[in-house]
Amino acid sequence: MSFELWIGLRYAGLARVRRQAGKRIDRFVSFVAGISMAGIALGVAALIVVLSVMNGFQTQVRDRMLSVLPHIELFYPGVSHKEVIEHWHDLAAQAEDNPAVMGAAPFVAAPAMVVRNSALLGAQVRGIDPDVEASVSELPDQLIAGDVKNLTANSFGVLLGQQMARQLGVGVGDTIMVMAPQGSISPAGFSPRMRQVTVVGVFSAGHYEFDSAFAFMHVEDAARVFRDSGTSGIRLRIQDMQNAPEVSRQLVNAMPYGVQATNWTQSNPTWFAAVKTEKRMMFLILTLIVAVAAFNLLSSLVMAVKDKSSDIAILRTIGATPAEIARIFLVQGVSIGVVGTFLGVSAGALIAYNIDVIVPAIERVVGQKFLPAEVYFVSELPSNPEPTVIFTIAVISLVLSFLATLYPSWRAAKLQPAQVLRYD
Repeated sequence: MSFELWIGLRYAGLARVRRQAGKRIDRFVSFVAGISMAGIALGVAALIVVLSVMNGFQTQVRDRMLSVLPHIELFYPGVSHKEVIEHWHDLAAQAEDNPAVMGAAPFVAAPAMVVRNSALLGAQVRGIDPDVEASVSELPDQLIAGDVKNLTANSFGVLLGQQMARQLGVGVGDTIMVMAPQGSISPAGFSPRMRQVTVVGVFSAGHYEFDSAFAFMHVEDAARVFRDSGTSGIRLRIQDMQNAPEVSRQLVNAMPYGVQATNWTQSNPTWFAAVKTEKRMMFLILTLIVAVAAFNLLSSLVMAVKDKSSDIAILRTIGATPAEIARIFLVQGVSIGVVGTFLGVSAGALIAYNIDVIVPAIERVVGQKFLPAEVYFVSELPSNPEPTVIFTIAVISLVLSFLATLYPSWRAAKLQPAQVLRYD
């Protein structure tokens, strides 16, 4: 081991030193180095945990959205619901010419009001074909009561979200009233179109907004209820959801003029944009914690140079070069940064990968739920650590630690032995 490495590790408190009896043990520099190391570790760990939770939150909400919503929807303006339903196989065949498309199903969509006794709620009603719905969504697997096969044509059955069924106070077998936005005008005035439907199933997507606002009917029944109101088309599922914008453009260009397409990224654009902005700002804010720890490291190295000025002067007088003196403090600062980063990455990854166990344990201790389902999209704190993000955080921490060592190392190399030892 070179003497620069040995002395640098000793100043950092990472090398064991044999001391003679009667010598004064000065632990101040090692203590300050330990504080700097702890600051870097805490900053790195906090950055990893927070970004992992935010990424997990975004991923889980997106996946729960797509368990109900399709990746792509194709609309046919000017075509009646009946025509779309009758010819949807031909329309789907055109879409499935694109190799990215994995499944297709018809749909009719319209807003409505659902009524049960004195309860009145707004709903997004979707008409689906239960025989092929599993190819575009996970709705058949999300039923907690009833069966999607109970949706048959002309039976006017409906599947309700769990929260909507709870607010209406209904279960399987109960009846509710669906009011379409389009009505008729008579001498007595405007009368909305209403239809009594029977609840044949209850689903839970794990997404409070969907569970409290979505209702599903058979596509033919929905076409009869809504007639000319609402929209109709085909729902598509593709191999890679991230390619939905590009695939939707390809489909529009390849299909007859007038076809319109939307994809899942356009369903809640403000929400996804807000989460993306929040992740960026949170990354910058938490990076400042690591930067503060790096400044703490810089100040500790400056104090170390001041405290060890006599030792530096003696090393210079016995032949040590300015470059060797600079390397001593480079080793000290970099070793503190490396160890602090390693500890932070280890602690942050350990928490991020086990947050599904840690958070419920804390909730049981404090007796309080951190994420009520009525307030947040999800009821459990998710975490999705990304190795690339963890690697980036580690690199940023190491770079900041290295930059913090440059000035103290330069200052130590510029010390003049004669001036330091003049009064010693």
